Amino acid sequence: MNHVDTNARMPVQDFLALGLRDVAYVKPAVVADGEATQDVFEIHTADGTVVGAAATRELAFAAIRQNGLEPVSAH
Repeated sequence: MNHVDTNARMPVQDFLALGLRDVAYVKPAVVADGEATQDVFEIHTADGTVVGAAATRELAFAAIRQNGLEPVSAH
């Protein structure tokens, strides 16, 4: 029979790092260029770093998948 140690704990930093290399988040944003603004969908790494933007949510999701990651919506 297998024994599971129910008292085992994962260090907080290890828990927070789960999935960091597997997911990217898509979040609506407004980009300003001088007086003009444009609605975009920013692409963020799991730690919140902005790595790109797309004109539509679908394009953002496609770009994320093309790079081997799983897209997740953030609001």
